[in-house]
Amino acid sequence: MSGKIMVVDDTTFIRNILKDIFRSGGYEVVAEASDGAEAVHLYRQLKPDLVTLDLTLPGVDGLQAMKEIKAFDPKAKIVICSAVSQQQMVIEAIEAGAKDFIVKPVMRERLIEVVETLLA
Repeated sequence: MSGKIMVVDDTTFIRNILKDIFRSGGYEVVAEASDGAEAVHLYRQLKPDLVTLDLTLPGVDGLQAMKEIKAFDPKAKIVICSAVSQQQMVIEAIEAGAKDFIVKPVMRERLIEVVETLLA
Protein backbone atom coordinates (compact mmCIF):
# COMPACT_ATOMS: atom_id res chain seq x y z
CA MET A 1 0.00 0.00 0.00
CA SER A 2 1.41 3.39 -0.84
CA GLY A 3 0.23 6.93 -0.92
CA LYS A 4 1.37 10.49 -0.41
CA ILE A 5 0.15 11.96 2.84
CA MET A 6 0.16 15.45 4.35
CA VAL A 7 0.01 15.76 8.13
CA VAL A 8 -1.52 18.94 9.58
CA ASP A 9 -1.31 19.61 13.31
CA ASP A 10 -0.09 22.58 15.34
CA THR A 11 1.87 20.29 17.69
CA THR A 12 5.24 19.02 16.46
CA PHE A 13 5.01 16.03 18.81
CA ILE A 14 1.71 14.89 17.24
CA ARG A 15 3.01 15.43 13.70
CA ASN A 16 6.01 13.25 14.52
CA ILE A 17 3.81 10.47 15.94
CA LEU A 18 1.59 10.54 12.83
CA LYS A 19 4.59 10.57 10.49
CA ASP A 20 6.06 7.54 12.30
CA ILE A 21 2.76 5.66 12.03
CA PHE A 22 2.46 6.41 8.30
CA ARG A 23 6.06 5.57 7.50
CA SER A 24 5.83 2.28 9.41
CA GLY A 25 2.74 1.53 7.31
CA GLY A 26 4.64 2.13 4.08
CA TYR A 27 3.21 5.56 3.31
CA GLU A 28 5.16 8.61 2.20
CA VAL A 29 4.66 11.80 4.19
CA VAL A 30 5.18 14.48 1.54
CA ALA A 31 4.36 17.52 3.68
CA GLU A 32 3.47 18.73 7.12
CA ALA A 33 1.83 21.95 8.20
CA SER A 34 1.26 23.57 11.57
CA ASP A 35 -1.62 25.88 10.59
CA GLY A 36 -4.56 25.97 8.21
CA ALA A 37 -3.20 28.56 5.78
CA GLU A 38 0.03 26.57 5.32
CA ALA A 39 -2.04 23.39 4.85
CA VAL A 40 -4.10 24.93 2.04
CA HIS A 41 -0.98 26.32 0.36
CA LEU A 42 0.87 22.98 0.52
CA TYR A 43 -2.16 21.03 -0.65
CA ARG A 44 -2.43 23.20 -3.76
CA GLN A 45 1.27 22.69 -4.48
CA LEU A 46 1.57 18.96 -3.79
CA LYS A 47 -1.95 17.49 -4.13
CA PRO A 48 -1.29 14.63 -1.67
CA ASP A 49 -3.47 11.50 -1.80
CA LEU A 50 -4.67 12.05 1.75
CA VAL A 51 -4.56 14.69 4.48
CA THR A 52 -4.85 14.26 8.24
CA LEU A 53 -6.13 17.50 9.65
CA ASP A 54 -6.46 18.80 13.20
CA LEU A 55 -9.48 21.05 13.81
CA THR A 56 -7.84 23.36 16.34
CA LEU A 57 -5.19 25.23 14.40
CA PRO A 58 -3.85 28.78 14.83
CA GLY A 59 -5.16 31.35 12.35
CA VAL A 60 -7.17 29.46 9.76
CA ASP A 61 -8.75 26.57 11.69
CA GLY A 62 -9.06 23.01 10.41
CA LEU A 63 -12.67 23.34 9.33
CA GLN A 64 -11.96 26.44 7.25
CA ALA A 65 -8.80 24.87 5.79
CA MET A 66 -10.79 21.79 4.82
CA LYS A 67 -13.44 23.91 3.09
CA GLU A 68 -10.73 25.73 1.11
CA ILE A 69 -9.01 22.47 0.15
CA LYS A 70 -12.35 20.94 -0.92
CA ALA A 71 -13.17 24.05 -2.95
CA PHE A 72 -9.83 23.64 -4.76
CA ASP A 73 -10.15 19.84 -5.09
CA PRO A 74 -13.61 18.36 -4.41
CA LYS A 75 -12.09 14.85 -4.46
CA ALA A 76 -9.61 15.62 -1.67
CA LYS A 77 -9.45 12.85 0.95
CA ILE A 78 -9.30 14.47 4.37
CA VAL A 79 -9.35 12.66 7.69
CA ILE A 80 -9.91 14.81 10.77
CA CYS A 81 -7.48 13.87 13.51
CA SER A 82 -8.42 15.90 16.55
CA ALA A 83 -8.81 15.84 20.31
CA VAL A 84 -11.97 17.90 19.78
CA SER A 85 -14.84 15.47 20.03
CA GLN A 86 -17.75 17.91 20.39
CA GLN A 87 -20.49 16.38 18.34
CA GLN A 88 -21.31 19.63 16.54
CA MET A 89 -17.77 20.07 15.21
CA VAL A 90 -17.63 16.44 14.12
CA ILE A 91 -20.93 16.87 12.25
CA GLU A 92 -19.71 20.10 10.62
CA ALA A 93 -16.48 18.42 9.54
CA ILE A 94 -18.29 15.46 8.00
CA GLU A 95 -20.78 17.79 6.28
CA ALA A 96 -17.87 19.82 4.91
CA GLY A 97 -16.46 16.67 3.34
CA ALA A 98 -14.24 14.91 5.86
CA LYS A 99 -13.94 11.21 5.02
CA ASP A 100 -13.51 10.13 8.63
CA PHE A 101 -12.87 11.43 12.14
CA ILE A 102 -10.21 10.03 14.44
CA VAL A 103 -10.12 11.22 18.03
CA LYS A 104 -6.75 11.78 19.72
CA PRO A 105 -4.88 10.08 21.22
CA VAL A 106 -4.56 8.33 17.86
CA MET A 107 -4.59 4.55 17.82
CA ARG A 108 -2.13 3.28 15.20
CA GLU A 109 -4.36 0.40 14.04
CA ARG A 110 -7.41 2.63 13.58
CA LEU A 111 -5.44 5.25 11.64
CA ILE A 112 -3.84 2.73 9.29
CA GLU A 113 -7.20 1.00 8.77
CA VAL A 114 -8.89 4.29 7.80
CA VAL A 115 -6.06 5.29 5.45
CA GLU A 116 -5.92 1.86 3.79
CA THR A 117 -9.67 1.99 3.18
CA LEU A 118 -9.54 5.49 1.69
CA LEU A 119 -6.51 4.86 -0.51
CA ALA A 120 -7.57 1.39 -1.69
